[in-house]
Amino acid sequence: MNLETLKQLFAEERAVSPVIGVILMVAITVILAAVIGTFVLGMGDEIGTRTPQASFGFDYDGSSTLTITHNGGDSIADGELTTKVTGDSTHSVGSWSSSTVSAGVSQDVSNLDSSGAVVRIVWENPDSDETAVLATYTVP
Repeated sequence: MNLETLKQLFAEERAVSPVIGVILMVAITVILAAVIGTFVLGMGDEIGTRTPQASFGFDYDGSSTLTITHNGGDSIADGELTTKVTGDSTHSVGSWSSSTVSAGVSQDVSNLDSSGAVVRIVWENPDSDETAVLATYTVP
């Protein structure tokens, strides 16, 4: 093989260019489809209202009153929270100290006279029947 034939072999690019072009077009199409699919499918998960994430603290005075305090997390409208007590029929649930329950806002549950009564903070979705228990406390 002489030098002239070798140069001609490496200089020939007619068959390589269309193949590379087709491969790049297919790769771009696949990547674009994956990105659009991920975006569209990801949007479907976020359409509904998400359950708020909040931390509540419980302070029982040892006799009959339990103070519930929002310690941190998402702010929640007062109308979306319900305090439910099971195992005690004499209790009285006060209202939250603010219309928006955020860090530092508290509520008193008084006349708790049953040891073992369970107090639950329940969030109710205003747009659907979805509920979630955000915090639970058992009276000692």
